[in-house]
Amino acid sequence: MAAPRGGGPELRDYLRRHGLIRVYEVKAAEQPDSGSTLWCNCYASRRPTSIFTGKAQRNNGKGNRCCFMMTEELCTKARNFYSRNLMKLYFGEWIKYNLLKKNKRKKSEQKMALAVVHYNNQILKTVIQKWNMWVRIHKEKIALAASRLQDIFNKIHLRAVLKLWRAEAHSSSKTNAYFANLTKESQKGFSDSGGLTLKHKTYRFPEKALLQIFRYVNLVDLARCAQVSQTWMKLTENSSLWSDINFSSVKHKVQDKIVVNILQKRRPCVLRLNLRGCYSLHWPSFKSISECRNLQDLNLSECQGLNDESMRLISEGCRSLLYLNLSYTNITNGTLQLLSRNFPNLQYLSLAHCRKFTDKGLQYLGTGTGCHKLIYLDLSGCIQISVDGFRNIANGCSGIQDLLINEMPNLTDRCIQALVEKCRQITSVMFLDSPHLSDTTFEALTKCKLVKVRIEGNNQTTDLSFKMMSKCCPYIRHIHFAGCQKITDAGLKMISQLKYILVLNMADCLRISDRGVKPFVRGSSGAKLRELNLANCIHVTDASVKEIAQRCHQLTYLNLHHCENVTDAGIEALGNMLSVISIDLSGTCISDEGLRALGRHGKITQLSLLECKNISDTGIQAFCKGTKHLEYCHVSCCHQLTDEAVKALAFHCHKLTSVSIAGCPKMTDACIQYLATSCHYLHFLDISGCINLTDKALKCLWKGCKQLQMLKMLYCRNITKRAVLKYTAKLEQHDYSDADPPSWFGYDRDGNTPSPKSTSENLLEQIPPNAK
Repeated sequence: MAAPRGGGPELRDYLRRHGLIRVYEVKAAEQPDSGSTLWCNCYASRRPTSIFTGKAQRNNGKGNRCCFMMTEELCTKARNFYSRNLMKLYFGEWIKYNLLKKNKRKKSEQKMALAVVHYNNQILKTVIQKWNMWVRIHKEKIALAASRLQDIFNKIHLRAVLKLWRAEAHSSSKTNAYFANLTKESQKGFSDSGGLTLKHKTYRFPEKALLQIFRYVNLVDLARCAQVSQTWMKLTENSSLWSDINFSSVKHKVQDKIVVNILQKRRPCVLRLNLRGCYSLHWPSFKSISECRNLQDLNLSECQGLNDESMRLISEGCRSLLYLNLSYTNITNGTLQLLSRNFPNLQYLSLAHCRKFTDKGLQYLGTGTGCHKLIYLDLSGCIQISVDGFRNIANGCSGIQDLLINEMPNLTDRCIQALVEKCRQITSVMFLDSPHLSDTTFEALTKCKLVKVRIEGNNQTTDLSFKMMSKCCPYIRHIHFAGCQKITDAGLKMISQLKYILVLNMADCLRISDRGVKPFVRGSSGAKLRELNLANCIHVTDASVKEIAQRCHQLTYLNLHHCENVTDAGIEALGNMLSVISIDLSGTCISDEGLRALGRHGKITQLSLLECKNISDTGIQAFCKGTKHLEYCHVSCCHQLTDEAVKALAFHCHKLTSVSIAGCPKMTDACIQYLATSCHYLHFLDISGCINLTDKALKCLWKGCKQLQMLKMLYCRNITKRAVLKYTAKLEQHDYSDADPPSWFGYDRDGNTPSPKSTSENLLEQIPPNAK
């Protein structure tokens, strides 16, 4: 083994340059006896101490010479010890080097990331600055262009205004004299205004067309039209517009001053005057009415200020009256005496709900000149009239043809018999809410030539009345027996022989079934029938509906309200009837398939689907796609309908005037927005029970539906009273409450439909303990 100390300078330089630990130099000295190397001959600057034994140390303490023999085992251990220390040293230095390098790389990456962020921020800042500058310059250009366009528009508009003003002034100067003559001769009628020529270029409509339009506006709007221009003012003074004056449309605003002012100017040309519901009129108004000598039709219904003295004034001046309505007034026998003296030509008289005259007053109708030409008489609600009173009417007014006696629970067969003894020309009778009339009444009426019979809520009338009508009234056209529980299928079979029946109403006749409907439809009047009402006839099924679809080719109105046995099978047959324009399927088992079939021909204008639980948005959408002329649509209490159904109605049916979505809890403000956007002719809307509607819905209606007159908002708890007062001020009628929806709506205050079990439990809770 070479000795390091004895090595040349190159070896030493190599060791120093590579940073190696100094190694031991071993002097080769072999002992002849043992053949091993002495430890004392090994020398180095750093002698390992870990290989000495305890004995050697003790000997060294005694002063003996350190001369130990170096064995092969000790050399191996020394070499291994040196290798381990060298490896540990190098590995530690390598770890430190890698950690240092890793930290430097991490710091450089962080610096690079910060540099990238800084660079991106600088670029974004530069882009935003340039974009902001561009936007500012672009806005300045737009503002400059808009100002220039506005200046140009103002100049053109001003030039057009000046041109039209000049033409109007030129035209007015030539026609002032003519308009003055026209004002004086306005009493000559519509034909007197034929020479008027509208020379202004803006008036595209001819004179006759404008006059025809003015006839449909109320008095307030007519006064506004008169303020548009001088030409329109002269047109509004035409006598044809003032022959029919209707104050009832503005009854809440009418005062004596307004009525007097209008009638004093127009009294020679007034032929028809309607003051129904004008409760604030008094003596001055009635005096002005008496000056209208040519008046023929006068309606004073519900005028609280009317009395016998007022009627005395009117009777002295208006002797040409043919139509007179005094219903709901405070007249007495004195007024009836005036009628017989001063109105010899009176033909139509209504005394409905006038409770202050007696049988003696009716006797006056036949005295003197009398009301012998009377052909129409309405005595509804006059419960003070007895048999003698009807006998007095028969003695004085034997030519009566139309007789209305509704809401008289004390009306008996003897009253009708006393009337029919001399009034044999009666063709139309109406007895609503008269429960004591029986077959005897119709036996007496068979002596007349009845064309129209209407009776409701009577449990005394039986099939015998139908039998007598079938024999003695061959020309009868209207049969209305609603709510007559004793009418059966046999009665329908009896009248099936009549040839001229156009209207048949058997609503609420619970004994009617297919056995009566089918023979009647197959009879002589089936092909001519136009209106058929079978509401609440629960025994009517699809068989009758199919027979109706096959036989009634001229049917326009069909009511199957709550006919629970009618399903899609029968309704699909109705889809082939091109004549039907109004149909009521409320409470039936119709589904989306039936609606799809019903909308095929597309001529239906009125549709009622109340409480149809099986229809959804899909059915409404399919129906609306084929129906463009729908005007009346009621889908109340259809819980599955959402905003999509109303969206389809508004998108396809722009002519809607009446809509009801009451009891549909899934409706939101969006559906009202659809209606307000597209349905500008809407007059009636019912949103009661739509719990999700808010004030926004009323605002949309206020903006879009200018012709809305009636609005029902019951049980709408999310609509505030403040919004109701703000947006419904101009409506004729509105109903509002913020209470929770009642249980009969079928859902709770959150719109959840209760289970059948909980519903039955709630009903049991509402039953008193005694009833249980």
